[in-house]
Amino acid sequence: MRNMLAVTVLGCALLALCACNTVKGLGRDIQSVGEAGDRATFN
Repeated sequence: MRNMLAVTVLGCALLALCACNTVKGLGRDIQSVGEAGDRATFN
């Protein structure tokens, strides 16, 4: 079960990294997720 979870998490991480062509793009994606979380919790 843990192996399956580890493979799933690793696969999701690889997909996320492949979606961003640059480190700057990854930073923007992380920032937008944080901002969305702020909007969801403070509204």
